Amino acid sequence: MEFAHITVLLNEAVDALMPERGGVFVDCTAGGGGHSEAILKRLPEGSLLISLDRDDRAICRCRERLSVYGEASKVVKTNYSEIGKVLDDLGIEKIDGVLWDLGVSSVQLDERERGFSYSHDAPLDMRMDRSGGKTAADVVNTYSEEELRRIIFEWGEEKFSQRIASAIVSARSEKPIETTFELSDIVTNAIPLGARKKENQHPAKRTFQAIRIEVNDELSIIEPSLKTAIERLRSGGRAAVITFHSLEDRITKQTFKELEKPCTCPPSFPVCVCGKKPVIRLVTRKPTVPSEKELLDNPRARSAKLRVCEKI
Repeated sequence: MEFAHITVLLNEAVDALMPERGGVFVDCTAGGGGHSEAILKRLPEGSLLISLDRDDRAICRCRERLSVYGEASKVVKTNYSEIGKVLDDLGIEKIDGVLWDLGVSSVQLDERERGFSYSHDAPLDMRMDRSGGKTAADVVNTYSEEELRRIIFEWGEEKFSQRIASAIVSARSEKPIETTFELSDIVTNAIPLGARKKENQHPAKRTFQAIRIEVNDELSIIEPSLKTAIERLRSGGRAAVITFHSLEDRITKQTFKELEKPCTCPPSFPVCVCGKKPVIRLVTRKPTVPSEKELLDNPRARSAKLRVCEKI
């Protein structure tokens, strides 16, 4: 099956990294390989791009797509939370640029059998790495009602989380919830008709998003990964993060703020005595968002935001 994957904020993200400087760069979320290939095209001879992904299908696609770049490209199957270990294993102390394109990829959404989408009937899976770990079916059928309410409310920002959690528990008492359409119907029917009519998106979108985030532990790894990668940046090296979810963007923004202004002295102190110095400077004070043309070409880009920082 072929996929029409469109890389989001391609030029903006790659421009921000300035790969023409050369050195070692890391694409933490290689996905379809769009950003990786764009970086490789602009790297001078003797440079290296390391592309990471935990999805086997993405790894296969990237290795095939990037094979023409020879030793300039290295593709590693791993979660980006392991970026420090990857660099240690390769004997690399410092890097010159690093990129994250967070969330689920369009390739994963379009692979119906993966169970990421409420638009196609499939087994409830949602794992980015299918070699192990809990599935969406495990979450839906074994989590307590309170646990379901919490993740749907926190990760999905769904105001009807209590009604949805209760409906899921009620439905699974009759039989296990096994498919995306079963879950989608349960969620849709749990939301009041009046609220559904006011929405311009599918009523199950937020719940599916929340369960996917829980299955893949997506949010807890962002901050430590950012800090590890930025610690390994050379002076002048850049980190670029593309987010699609308000919680992802909030974590990124707060982490950058902490590294930009780490001083813990009270505001009343005339001078800093804690000794904590800024680690980065912000390249983008406000996030870069897709152009109107990109949104017309790729509606899935509508919630994308790009934040960039530079190591001091």
